[in-house]
Amino acid sequence: MLKPETLRSQVENFIRQEIVAGRFKAGQKLVERELCEMLNISRAPLREALRKLEAEKLIVNTPHRGPTVRTIGLSEAREIYALRSLLESHAAHEFARLATDQEIEELQSAAKALRHGGESNSREQVIASKARFYEVLLGGAGNSLVREILGSLLTQVNLLRSMSLMHPDRLHKSLDEIDELVVCITKRNPEGAQLVAKNHILNAESAALGFLESQQHQSH
Repeated sequence: MLKPETLRSQVENFIRQEIVAGRFKAGQKLVERELCEMLNISRAPLREALRKLEAEKLIVNTPHRGPTVRTIGLSEAREIYALRSLLESHAAHEFARLATDQEIEELQSAAKALRHGGESNSREQVIASKARFYEVLLGGAGNSLVREILGSLLTQVNLLRSMSLMHPDRLHKSLDEIDELVVCITKRNPEGAQLVAKNHILNAESAALGFLESQQHQSH
């Protein structure tokens, strides 16, 4: 028998991955009965998992409708990317300045896994490697508050990333930008790393907003 918290975390991880991978789409209703049947679980661990995902702002729970995958509008997406740009470029600057040699090696390894996932067109590996990359980056930047705030923000960025990241043009450019960032960090160039990180986020924002705008036009 799995411990209740272990089961809940497994359910959480499954739903989170399905949302980030784009298989549960923005605005989609999450039907408890269907999820219980799919995962062969009772409603108690499912509802606990859904509450956690609601706290992460991946889903919303509205009266008379129940849980749905959160939809992010254009203005909110701009706000998310503006804050991400400030915090992530700072984290890149500080990581290049403070990280240990081992942390830099771990970042290089995550970047290689990310490129491998992109070149083999594996959405799961891209998402997992991207998460690992940021885990290392934030862990070595020396600021627990930035780590906490940006970590929470990146969960919401995952919703936007699921829309744009696997687009062939954007994915190729994103991989090149990550490699360029790792080069700057390996050379212990904080200002260069900060600039590359800002450029990376600006391009990611452009891709995500372009997708959102096209979705809006299709719905009208």
